[in-house]
Amino acid sequence: MELGIGMFGDLAFDRATGKYRDAGVKIREILEQVKLMDDLGIDVFAMGEHHREDYAVSSPEMVLAAAASITKNIKLASGVTVLSSSEPVKVYEDFSTLDLISDERAEIFVGRGSFIESFPLYGYSLNDYEQLFDEKLELLLKINTEENVSWSGELRASMQNQTVYPRAKNGGKLPIWRAVGGTPQSVLSAAKLGMPLVVAIIGGMPIQFKNLIEFYKQEYQKAGHDVSQMQLAIHSHTFVSDDQNVIDGYFNNYKSQMDRIGASRGWPPYTKSQYDGGRSKDGALFIGSSAEVADKIAYMKEIFGITRFIGHMDIGDPEHGVMMKSIELFGKEVLPKIKSL
Repeated sequence: MELGIGMFGDLAFDRATGKYRDAGVKIREILEQVKLMDDLGIDVFAMGEHHREDYAVSSPEMVLAAAASITKNIKLASGVTVLSSSEPVKVYEDFSTLDLISDERAEIFVGRGSFIESFPLYGYSLNDYEQLFDEKLELLLKINTEENVSWSGELRASMQNQTVYPRAKNGGKLPIWRAVGGTPQSVLSAAKLGMPLVVAIIGGMPIQFKNLIEFYKQEYQKAGHDVSQMQLAIHSHTFVSDDQNVIDGYFNNYKSQMDRIGASRGWPPYTKSQYDGGRSKDGALFIGSSAEVADKIAYMKEIFGITRFIGHMDIGDPEHGVMMKSIELFGKEVLPKIKSL
């Protein structure tokens, strides 16, 4: 089983200045953090894509390429590439280039994304939300397996025997995962295509996703794919500290980001009882001591049979030193316990 860390590049808001923290400082901190992950033997780093004032990273490919130059072993993934508003040819070219820079460590997590800012930004209509993703996924998968591409759709210009370079290592094929938030139709599509699946579990109780994940396994097998090649991951909010005061204090970081997002979505203010409930054994927050986090990840492996866990670790922009300590504990304490299972 692989363990990884994901980030969105959250930026803390300074009420005194009325501004968000400097994005350049944040990105440089992220690179230092990824270097530590690599040194600790953490398997995967996933960098998200957002186009908002409160996130530092709109181009995961750029950050991952920078990370490739200072790391040796860690896999470098987007988490996620918002494919509906991206150009599949450029996505493949960027990640195949990353694959060459990193010596075959690039991966793509594709999804619709839970934010919609990229659609008007890149000139796409939300009325085409579903069709854009389906067409672009079809094209990306075709590019991933064929050097000379012929393809036609309704929302993008057709391709006729056109070549896409450079080609990734492993015969030109990049690992492409389907990232979902719990929609059965998305899970069914991933299963039929034989794609590895990443399920974002960020609220409620993980056990509620049991039927959905079993559905994926059944449909994957029904579609005739080799079960021994099945890859299944969950991606959940995570933070590790063996100091209870730090865990209690992290509530403020977490609440600030949840309330900022919730303000635009009609959510009520985030409460301490939600935080504590999420941190319980049955909750979806992997926030606590190294022993508590390791036990919850082991529980996920037991109930879902996952092959990878991605801990999303920078919500609310914790201070750099606190983040480094969380990553250190994840690598030195949590990872060995999970690897020994």
